[in-house]
Amino acid sequence: MYKNVGRNLFLHPPQSQPVSGIVFLSTTDLRGMVDFYTARVGASVWLDQGGCVILKHGNMLFGFCRGEEADTAGVITFFHGTREEVEAAHKALEQEAEHAPRENPEYRIYHFYARDPEGRRLEVQSFLHPLPGFFDGEELLHNRRSIRRFQPRKVDDETLEKIFSTCRYAPSSRNRQPCTLVVVRSPEKLELLGGLRGENSAPIARAPMAVGVVSDPGLSKRHVQDGCIMAYHLMLAAAYHGLGTCWIAAMDRSEAKQALGVPLDHYIATVTPVGYPAETPAVPDRRDTMVAGC
Repeated sequence: MYKNVGRNLFLHPPQSQPVSGIVFLSTTDLRGMVDFYTARVGASVWLDQGGCVILKHGNMLFGFCRGEEADTAGVITFFHGTREEVEAAHKALEQEAEHAPRENPEYRIYHFYARDPEGRRLEVQSFLHPLPGFFDGEELLHNRRSIRRFQPRKVDDETLEKIFSTCRYAPSSRNRQPCTLVVVRSPEKLELLGGLRGENSAPIARAPMAVGVVSDPGLSKRHVQDGCIMAYHLMLAAAYHGLGTCWIAAMDRSEAKQALGVPLDHYIATVTPVGYPAETPAVPDRRDTMVAGC
């Protein structure tokens, strides 16, 4: 499938949405609640308004305000991406936990309950099935990983359309929008593309599909840069929707162009495997990239 991600692909581009809301709870111990949720639950202070403090946990915003009584009704649920993260949260809240983490087959979650110092019931869980996009921007940038092994589950066309719609907004030189996304599902082509660079390109053959990011030098003098920007836009959009990708370099070669059905003068920034991850790579150490000003 040859997908033009230029200005005419979608008749109804997504509209900007306002940020989500905030749930405020009354507390008789404002600083105690802030200390508990930051030190023990892993939240951070998003905004300190004096009498009210807004906390952030992933893309969830919730606040505590000084009051004469504490709001303790309901359940505050925090969810993580993996069972391992739930178990780590249980270790941090072991004294407050009501039970060890366990599966709930009815709701397909792995979870446990705990209580905060004012008696509010907390739930910490992970879902045991794929989810729609939920990362906020910071989480997305921190948590995207290169995935090299995939589940056999097919990626549906609706999810792909959402990803490609987001890719339409990738910047390009002079807004020439020279990039095309080529969807590859044929097992024979996946095997061929996966064998072009040995183990370096092998993840393509392990995925249920791949996407080639192609740019047209006839539309942009900066087609190489435009293609690379588009490729990373694609990878971030895929991660937002729960999919794994992996940058496969040095795919700008005639065999790949023939397999993708693109002109030989076009540039292939990457052919990335795309699929639901069958692995969760650890976060590698990061070097300090800050340099002194000049």
